[in-house]
Amino acid sequence: MLSRRILRIKAFKVLYSYVENPAMNQKEAEAELEHACEATRDLYLFLLAIIGPLTAEAASRIAAAKAKFNPSPEELNPNMKFVENGIARILDADPDFQKICKRKKFSWEQYDVLLRHLYENIRSRDYFQAYLRSSKRSCKEDAALFVRIFEEEFVDNEELEAILEDLSIYWNDDLAYALTYCCRTVEDLARGAGWREPELYQSDMPGKPGRESDRAFVFNLVRTAYRNYDRYVAAIASCTPKWDRSRICATDLALIICGLAEAEKFPQIGYRTTINEFVEISKYYSTPESRAFVNGLLDKLVQKDEHPAVGGAR
Repeated sequence: MLSRRILRIKAFKVLYSYVENPAMNQKEAEAELEHACEATRDLYLFLLAIIGPLTAEAASRIAAAKAKFNPSPEELNPNMKFVENGIARILDADPDFQKICKRKKFSWEQYDVLLRHLYENIRSRDYFQAYLRSSKRSCKEDAALFVRIFEEEFVDNEELEAILEDLSIYWNDDLAYALTYCCRTVEDLARGAGWREPELYQSDMPGKPGRESDRAFVFNLVRTAYRNYDRYVAAIASCTPKWDRSRICATDLALIICGLAEAEKFPQIGYRTTINEFVEISKYYSTPESRAFVNGLLDKLVQKDEHPAVGGAR
């Protein structure tokens, strides 16, 4: 499930925590890393689990309209296409999916206000009305609808973001990635593939035989950064005489140290790839000036073979 880019971000965030809190030991850092990785899959499960409750919200609206004192002809003969969508039926009937959601206590029941607001927004969308008007009925069409919902209704949804932030400190940053996996899942369900919990690391997924362990990659990255932290800081200081340690942005320091650790521990990746990865991450997590600073300093240190921090990394 987790790509190398996501794993690098996880490692960077753990090291950033260490930069901010030097009292954190390596064992605590590894526990934090394990929890952060697992949290992404948990978020995917939580988001996927909204399909049933959202469908139930639509059914509840229809039932309430029919029970009115004087319902309109449209209310008496509602369009049941969404309420009867195949994706919700598949997930509701899947024992493995229901079991894991129950075990992790993932429920949308207490978030009925969000469900009402979300369904109201969806009802007003042209893509939803086009779905209802279409005479076609298939899981493929249902899946395409949920892909639109995940892509267009969940991103930048402040109400949802507040809920996720309250549930886990890790979830808001992982939202886009988890939603991508939700979209893949509903498309797989429409093709007839049964639901299965995704492996946490992509190297463990079916069709990846012989691939180097992604779990080993991210844990060795953090361990190398931890064990050589002082050496890397000294190397950075020697290349930035006009900067003292306290003036270097904590995010930049964590990014550069992660880059040095990867270049030293995994030279087979290629130093250019390593540098480019952490420069890309800097665009989202550091200052506007960080891209050039991280790129320039990593390039200087990684290529400097005689430097004790990264000797032989090329």
